[in-house]
Order: sequence, then structure tokens, then C-alpha cells
Amino acid sequence: MAYDDVSKPIKDFLFYLDVVTGKSKNTIYEYYLDLRCYFRFIKSIKCKTGKSIDSIDITDVDIEFLKKVTLEDTYEYLYYMKENRKCNNRTLNRRCCSIRGFFKYMCNKTGALTSNPVENLESSALPHTLPVHLSLSECKQLLSAAKDGSNSKRDFAMITLFLNCGMRLAELISINLSDLGNDYITITGKGNKQRSIYLNKACKDAVDDYLKNERPYNNLKDDARQALFVSRNGNRITRRRVQQIVEECMKKSGLGDKHYSTHKLRHTAATLMYRYGNVDIRVLQEILGHENLGTTQIYTHVDSEKIKNAINANPVSDIKINN
Repeated sequence: MAYDDVSKPIKDFLFYLDVVTGKSKNTIYEYYLDLRCYFRFIKSIKCKTGKSIDSIDITDVDIEFLKKVTLEDTYEYLYYMKENRKCNNRTLNRRCCSIRGFFKYMCNKTGALTSNPVENLESSALPHTLPVHLSLSECKQLLSAAKDGSNSKRDFAMITLFLNCGMRLAELISINLSDLGNDYITITGKGNKQRSIYLNKACKDAVDDYLKNERPYNNLKDDARQALFVSRNGNRITRRRVQQIVEECMKKSGLGDKHYSTHKLRHTAATLMYRYGNVDIRVLQEILGHENLGTTQIYTHVDSEKIKNAINANPVSDIKINN
């Protein structure tokens, strides 16, 4: 993407995220949307354009303009997003991250700014929430529903990989035939970091069945020739199509009212591995491709039965007052 509706400093930052930090295209696009909205708002209050925020031109936002941005301007922007755009705290925090990243780049990497106006920008406190996941019985319902349909072997293989390997949606659609080993698969995750995931018998059987009996090999377009999962029109399957397939299978399985997403399937895989596989938290971190262990540790809080068993196993738990 050319990012032609933002100014050169913003565009340079986006290219830096791509070339130097190796951020994914989806992540860079989110930074782009966040910064475009932010600077449109800042320009509206600095220049009093009188135009609607979404129609403001920011291709002229230069270094001199950036020097005039203040922390108060930024909090005013966040208040506007909360009150007028109804953004929740999680969305506001992501936007704070984008803004902080941009100004840190302008100060520390380019030296174009000598002071960082958002150095003390604080994020909103987030409520502690546990990852939403399917139960074991719901997983079986979903897999059963995936067996029906015109592309059932493909759909069943995709959902099987989601539930067994805990991969992200972007990782699943990027899998190539060359990434498949005898009993493992190579995944390209965030920041183009690769990791190998072991394929259990369910995964191998589902993928083999799809490759032998349903995946087309003729009349494929360009990139689709090497893709594992392809669509009926001969293209590599898209993010949206996978989301639609999961939504359709959820409805067929009777789980449509739960609003489970592809990301919930990733949470489900992690939860099931931790609950039933007695997996070490660092092994789970490696499987999921988490950069920080703290991100993985949320799954240690989802199993109340393990907490109950741990407390009951305490050696002083059977000591009574009249012993």
C-alpha cells in the first residue's frame, strides 16, 4: 500500500515498521489507520478547519507541525474517540501504542524531534478478563458440523488445525505446501518469525485427506499454486473467507449465538493443551508463538479444577482442630 493520504514523516514510519521491525502487513495497516485518524483530529483542533474529521487532509503534516503537538492534545483526542466514536479501553490503548511508537521513532530513530510530547502518555486500565474458549463438547460439535458442505475436507482440515495447533488466522492462510513436513508444519508468525508445530494424527489425517481428495491442482492463480488452502475460484483462501467458514460451521453446530471467532479457536487450543496435556507454560509459549511469557500465562488462570486440586493436595489440608 502506498499510504498516499498521509504525510512523509508518517509514511516513513510505516516503511520503518515494515523494513526494519518486520511487522506484519495487517499490523502496519492498523498503525496507519490509527495515525491517520489521530493527526486528522490534531489538525482539526490546531487549524480549526471546520471540516469533518474524516475529510481532513494530513499530507502536509510536517516536522514543524509535529513540534506543536502536546500531551493535552493527545488526551483530547482520546476523549473524542471514547465519547464520539465509542471506543473501548482496549481500542484506546492500541491507539496509544501507535501514537507512542510514532513519536518514539521521530525522537530516537530520526532525531527530527528533540522532545517527545507523548512520553508520559498513560494507557487506560483494562478489566482482567479470561480468554473465551469452546468446551471440549463444543469442539466436537464444531468439527462434526465442518464435515458437511461442498468443501468439507478443506473446512474440516482448517478447523482441526485451529483447534489442535492454536495458530493465528494470518498464519493459517499463509501456509504453503512446502511448509508441510512428515509430522510437523512450519508457521510464519508475527514479525515473520518462524516456528515448527508438531502435527498429531488428527491433523495429519485431516490435511492428507484434503490434499488427496479435494484440493484442486489445476487452474490455480499465481500464489495459490503453492498455498495449502485455496478457494473455489483458484485463489489462496482469504482471511474473510475463513472467518465466514467458521461462522457458518458455528451456526450449523448450534453455536452461532456464542459469537465465537477464529481467534477464540486459538484460545480454545491453548486452553485444551494446558488443561488436558499438562503442558509446561514455556512449551505452550513456543507453540503459540508468544514473544512474552506473560501473554501465555493467562492460560494458567482458566482452569479452576486445577486450582481446586492444587489446594486439596496441600499436605496440611487434612489437619483439623481436633487432630
